[in-house]
Amino acid sequence: MGAERWSHFPHAADVGIRGAGPDPASAFEQAALALTAVITDLDRVRPDQSLTVTCDAPDLELLFYCWLNRVIWAMATERMLFRRFDVRIDGERLMATLWGEPVDRARHQPAVEPKGATFTELAVKPDDHGQWTAQCVVDV
Repeated sequence: MGAERWSHFPHAADVGIRGAGPDPASAFEQAALALTAVITDLDRVRPDQSLTVTCDAPDLELLFYCWLNRVIWAMATERMLFRRFDVRIDGERLMATLWGEPVDRARHQPAVEPKGATFTELAVKPDDHGQWTAQCVVDV
């Protein structure tokens, strides 16, 4: 894992993203950073504007899948990239604030446009030390 506790992992045609943290919400935040890092260098994105999103799902894995697709949808419809995330999970409901800025092609130099999170290698689980990991493959 990188210093920010997110990473990418190899997949044949797409890209795997992974986030880790002391709880599922933190792991979800870190995975969203990994998602942005698939597109551009995180240091190029300024957290100037906020957007609030919510989603619901009956378990943590589906909630993670819903979360990533909600972030991808927000990127596409708002034409923004996000650099900071504050995720709160209450049972089957996720509420989050995303901070970012409109895409500036010259400065951000986007490499790809994510199409959606997939069920491939989808997992949200703690390790033996209580550290949570959230991961899946993203279609790019």
